[in-house]
Amino acid sequence: MNTKERRVCIIGLGRFGSSLARLLAKRCEVLALDRDIDLVNSVADEVQRAVCIDARDFAALSAVVSADFDEAVVSIGDSLESSILCTLHLRKIGVPLIRAKANTRDHAEILASMGAKHIVFPEYDAAERLAMQMFNPNLLDFIPLAKDYLVMDVAAPRAFVGRSLISLQLRNRFGLFVIAVKKHEGKTFSFLPGPEQVIEDDDVLVMIGREEDIESLQQSPQSIERILRENGDREST
Repeated sequence: MNTKERRVCIIGLGRFGSSLARLLAKRCEVLALDRDIDLVNSVADEVQRAVCIDARDFAALSAVVSADFDEAVVSIGDSLESSILCTLHLRKIGVPLIRAKANTRDHAEILASMGAKHIVFPEYDAAERLAMQMFNPNLLDFIPLAKDYLVMDVAAPRAFVGRSLISLQLRNRFGLFVIAVKKHEGKTFSFLPGPEQVIEDDDVLVMIGREEDIESLQQSPQSIERILRENGDREST
């Protein structure tokens, strides 16, 4: 199915839900729902359809949402009961994929038991991202992968500048893989750079690696230099 044809329902138009609805509407057919008419009106001009209903009412919800929708996101933050009832209603309707915002772990477990396949913790996820960046100043951005692996943007340490990727041996020395190099303040990219690629000042390295290995790049320049000098800058991977 073409991405533009995907039908998504967003229920709950607070800050998270309204932002998600606006973003998805650029590529999907979005139905935005809330019982607050002011919130509905705030996104009405930016999504394909916006309706004011109380999602706790099964009859009202099933009148506008059907099993033909590809997925739904329950983003009701002010009422635990409302988000649980809404999730249950969506499962009864037959929406194939239900995502739900949770406030606590207990809330998440209940939503999962009601049929939510993916639980979102916006506040926790934002806090985790900020903590990662505070612990690792060179970490500019990251995407979490399975088992503590990340795709991350890392400002090239000073000790890397002027050295080729093959001489740095990042896989052997740091357990990291460079999949791209962002240059000129991110305006140009070098994807899958070759072993002879030389790191320049202000380069940003897009890496894959374990969370714990990120810390190895937070050492002092002298410590990194010492690691690089071990057995010399061998020209092999």
